[in-house]
Amino acid sequence: MYPEMENTNNDIYAKELKDNEFQKLSNFINTEYGIKLPPEKKVMLQSRLQKRLKKLNIPDFKQYIEYVFSNEGKEKELIHMIDVVTTNKTDFFREAQHFRMLLEQILPGIMQGRNYYMLKAWSAGCASGEEPYTMAMTFSEFARNNPNFDYQIYATDVSTQMLQTGVNGVYQEQKAEVIPVSLKKRYVLRSKDKSKKLIRIGPNIREKVKFGRLNLIDDYYNINENYDIIFCRNTLIYFYRKIQENIINKLMKHLNPGGYFFIGHSESIMNMDVPLKQIESTVYQKI
Repeated sequence: MYPEMENTNNDIYAKELKDNEFQKLSNFINTEYGIKLPPEKKVMLQSRLQKRLKKLNIPDFKQYIEYVFSNEGKEKELIHMIDVVTTNKTDFFREAQHFRMLLEQILPGIMQGRNYYMLKAWSAGCASGEEPYTMAMTFSEFARNNPNFDYQIYATDVSTQMLQTGVNGVYQEQKAEVIPVSLKKRYVLRSKDKSKKLIRIGPNIREKVKFGRLNLIDDYYNINENYDIIFCRNTLIYFYRKIQENIINKLMKHLNPGGYFFIGHSESIMNMDVPLKQIESTVYQKI
């Protein structure tokens, strides 16, 4: 119905997202994906969706909403709408104290008394992949001094656009500035065309991370693995508190007893009914 195309007449895409239209989209996104979009997010949503209107050559939000809720729109456009809503900022070595704790305390503790261990970790809400690749660099550094240690990482997000970036492992060069030089030498490749200013995560790291799409508010996670470590950082803040608690309890079904759960610095699980004990301000262990 609306094939993607470019249109040079930008004036028709300056339409405002009306309050009732925003409410309709907000209610749908909250019900289906658990993401809260309070009224102050209206301008953000309008700005991001205007790009979709332009791409589809749709003149106003009324027609866009009609399309996205149609059978064809649910099949072809809904996933793009969710992509623009959930596009979140992430960085390599964000909240670096977590990775120091892994390297200096948690991983040595896990390996104590073991001849061999295959650690399994999950990055839930991985966005464009910087977090799981940082985890992989950290685990690989530990493995350099512990040859009987190995690992696998599962990285999930609701945004297919973000996941594809993660699979490709290609980023702007400036994003790698926070990666320690020694790790860049071992795990990061620079583009042969230096004018492009791109880097790519090396195959020795990429092969350790498997990406998959998952909606955290689904009733059931189609995952057969249990994990030693789960990162769900700076993701819970997008959900209402009761949904946060439900998500954590579903994640706990896939965390081994004694396993470690990490959240973001701006998140809290205080007074939640979850099987976790706190060991650091944003680090917990499954009871």
